[in-house]
Amino acid sequence: MEYRNTRRITSQPNLISVKPIDAFCQFSQARLDALVSINNVTAREKSLYKSTKDKEEAALLKNPLSVEIAVSYFGLLIGTITPTAFFTRFSIDAKIFHGEDLWILGIFALVNLITAIVGFVSGKQIGKLVAELEKQSWSTMMLALPFVGVFWGILTGGAGGVIVLVVGAFLGAVIGAAVGGIALPAFVLFHRLLKRGDFIDRKHFLPLAFGITFVISAFFLGL
Repeated sequence: MEYRNTRRITSQPNLISVKPIDAFCQFSQARLDALVSINNVTAREKSLYKSTKDKEEAALLKNPLSVEIAVSYFGLLIGTITPTAFFTRFSIDAKIFHGEDLWILGIFALVNLITAIVGFVSGKQIGKLVAELEKQSWSTMMLALPFVGVFWGILTGGAGGVIVLVVGAFLGAVIGAAVGGIALPAFVLFHRLLKRGDFIDRKHFLPLAFGITFVISAFFLGL
């Protein structure tokens, strides 16, 4: 029997050639991610700014307020001043200031505090919804806003009215729905016209927010 010496040739993977390929793939992926990011930023700028002039004006805003913050502060104003006007008119008609029912003013103050807090806190979430609606067409936005305003008003007015039990909650929700259904569409209408990008300057926000609030309050006072 003969034995032959055989040599087994084993091949090793060429690791040297694989590494450059992996590095090239990683580099290509990094460039692709960078291009996608740049395209996303460009697309966002085009959706935010109607023209280069709008972009330049947005950069010049001294005290910019985001949509969420603007709606939140507007909710604070509506939740504070509007109920105060309503309670003032009610107190005058019921002659509370001249009787022994001054304790009711304490309840009114507590209700007012709750509506102000709820209006401010919930305004941040309503503001996010408003920001999305402002990206839609004018007709779609104006059709949806009254429903959002009614919901916001029911939430805020109902929360304040809970202090006066079920009747107060129902009455607060009804009044809040009426106020919210008018106030929010009016505010967003002018907000969309005055904003630059996603921001409105404080010098434009203050007269807009106070103006709408005072008009509604004047209605409650019968002025």
